Amino acid sequence: MSSVPITVHRPSASGGRRATVHRHGREQVLGTAHSDHDLVVFLESAGVTDPDAALDDPQRVEWRDGPAHVFHRRLAPRSGASGPGEELRRE
Repeated sequence: MSSVPITVHRPSASGGRRATVHRHGREQVLGTAHSDHDLVVFLESAGVTDPDAALDDPQRVEWRDGPAHVFHRRLAPRSGASGPGEELRRE
């Protein structure tokens, strides 16, 4: 388990990232964020001081399995796709 108190988990297939806080020896789900604004609201409700700055502070927030500030999985063309309109797959 991470020593960072806030974790933003990987983007889900349907979009958004689950945010959790490590408190009292356990993980508490704050909610599913679809934007930085959602995360700031969650962090404010959890009592985090200066939640805007916390998003870019690796000692306070860990972004897992995806880049910071990205809330949807990137779509990529399926192997062998010949052009626009071809089916897409999730990476």
